[in-house]
Amino acid sequence: MKVISLFTGVGGLDFGFEAAGFETRVAVELDSVCCATIRLNRDWPVLEGDIHNISSKQILKAGKLKSGEADVLIGGPPCQPFSKSGYWARGDALRLDDPRADTLSAYLRVLRDTRPKALLLENVYGLAYKGKDEGLERILSGIEQINRETGTNYRPQWCVLDAASYGVPQHRERVFIIAGREGQYFEFPAATHGQVVDLFGDAKRCEPFRTAWDALGDLPENLNDPDLRMGGKWADLLPSIPEGENYLHHTPRGRGKPLFGWRTRYWSFLLKLAKDRPSWTIQAQPGSAIGPFHWRNRKLSAQELCRLQTFPDGLQFECGRTQVQKLLGNAVPSLLAEVLAREISTQLLGKKPKAKRLKLLPPRRKIVPAPEKVAAVPRKYLALQGDHAAHPGEGKGNGARARERAVA
Repeated sequence: MKVISLFTGVGGLDFGFEAAGFETRVAVELDSVCCATIRLNRDWPVLEGDIHNISSKQILKAGKLKSGEADVLIGGPPCQPFSKSGYWARGDALRLDDPRADTLSAYLRVLRDTRPKALLLENVYGLAYKGKDEGLERILSGIEQINRETGTNYRPQWCVLDAASYGVPQHRERVFIIAGREGQYFEFPAATHGQVVDLFGDAKRCEPFRTAWDALGDLPENLNDPDLRMGGKWADLLPSIPEGENYLHHTPRGRGKPLFGWRTRYWSFLLKLAKDRPSWTIQAQPGSAIGPFHWRNRKLSAQELCRLQTFPDGLQFECGRTQVQKLLGNAVPSLLAEVLAREISTQLLGKKPKAKRLKLLPPRRKIVPAPEKVAAVPRKYLALQGDHAAHPGEGKGNGARARERAVA
């Protein structure tokens, strides 16, 4: 089954579709490091450059496809803020060929011109925030306009999914929009992992979440790599944080020393993995003290990041660790893509997947080691002890007050 991939990144979606029996016929990506990494690991034709400068005809030619032949168009367009003056109202002609169009318009332009049998669009869950869902409305109204112009019958369904609910050893919420060209109704798969409660309050029987230990348990833990050492002001404080906790441990409401105010820092500040739980979301551009960190008080290696993202084993990278984390932190967990690809294949393409089991699902490791011992707080941090005030609440912090003063 043939895939056109836009905003491919390092290939998170593509690896999942590959595991489900699809082939990426052509990938379009702007970032040169992403393109080099794709070429290092796969022989997919890659069009490197700004999608606004790459025509739909070029995409079809590179994929050796005609309009209507592709099985699925996939992509996660970076959703930049866009001005309300740039929105197109229902019934207005689509300005998809405008070189100033945003990435959502570029995705829709390729959809209109290539008319795949199905589509999948992924984005940050904020796209669907109530009252701030202009991006989502733009996509849905754009698809309606395409149907009127081309005679297609895409009926998009959308849902916010947490990757951990489908076996990924990482909590990561994203919006997915899926549709079939012939008007088929797509039903998103029910969660298979974790504690799930139905509309009647009854707990559904699911497998336990896959954990960080499930993902990493067979990898060496003591890595003597200078690039993995935590640096900065707070490096020596990390060993005093228990597994699965963050700086809140050292607040007046925590069990450690009162070094910080309650909720006065980002959640991921000094955040450490727990062996018996899924990881928190991998950040693309973390600061020196932003986790999640390994329970051995270091940064995560490229191989460990790939495992938490459920990428296939054996991928190679010819760039530094910081760049690797950026590539992987921006990607979709491949297992979640595999789950959705199998559903698209069955529901929208009428093709039952050949493999009975998910290829990218991590194995469950029955024996989980005890948590690591927690170190004492180094003396140099004890001067921070005090009666620290908690964050005053949403919209009342220093940042909010500074913005109010700027407007005034």
